[in-house]
Amino acid sequence: MPSDAEAFFTVLEELVDQARHRLHAWKVQQEAVPAPAAVLNAEPPRPPGVKTATARVDPATLQKATDLAPYIDHTLLKPEARAEDVVRVAEEARQYGFATVCVNSCHVATAARVLAGSSAVPIAVVGFPLGAALSSAKAFEAREAIRAGAREIDMVINLGALKAHDYQRVHQDIAEVVQASHPLPVKVILETGHLTDEEKVIACALSKAAGAAFVKTSTGFGPGGATVKDIELMRAVVGDEVGVKASGGVRSAEDAVKLIRAGANRLGASASVAIVTGQISTAQY
Repeated sequence: MPSDAEAFFTVLEELVDQARHRLHAWKVQQEAVPAPAAVLNAEPPRPPGVKTATARVDPATLQKATDLAPYIDHTLLKPEARAEDVVRVAEEARQYGFATVCVNSCHVATAARVLAGSSAVPIAVVGFPLGAALSSAKAFEAREAIRAGAREIDMVINLGALKAHDYQRVHQDIAEVVQASHPLPVKVILETGHLTDEEKVIACALSKAAGAAFVKTSTGFGPGGATVKDIELMRAVVGDEVGVKASGGVRSAEDAVKLIRAGANRLGASASVAIVTGQISTAQY
């Protein structure tokens, strides 16, 4: 009879093999199917019942820029951010109807206080931005952030372990944060700019297996940012059971719609106000 460790590695090998098959299928599909155009109509009325879940967003619900607000995580992750900056961002989330406010864990209590009674909730990032902390430290940070008022957790994957093909460690790292955060949702930041397509697929498969609610492209502090290609690939791997968050370089409504059409159902942006008011921001996140 195989040991628990042997059984675990067998499951991981199956996941990685499935991920490679999905990568191949996705590449074949890319060659066969042209990408749809992204268009925002100017004035039609907003349809009722726009909700945020894990599945794809119906592009027909995005008739104007303000319809994007329920899918946006309004973000402030600069290390020099002050309490008054967090208050401003949280007040903007209340005003424009953003889904959440995403901040470093030290600012969660401030965001939670300002957002109390609104539809927006606080997110804390964990192991941010490198993902190289101990799993126990990430889990502790998640618990403390939740104690301070966080209602979602965005954690950074262990990139070194992923690059080293230490998939058991990657899986365990995510699972510890998921367990510490339960029953609140955890998003796993892949930092796609550092990864090959195969590594992106494997990271998505491991995140899904570990119980993550979302996979997310970028911290905004690494190379590159969200791309249509990466969102399509990530959605192809996780299906509708896990959400896909596009973050990094989302600066306009046009950017946002392209990413949502590709499969994103959450957007991380510091340019949120510009996006929903039809402007173009020069923000880097």
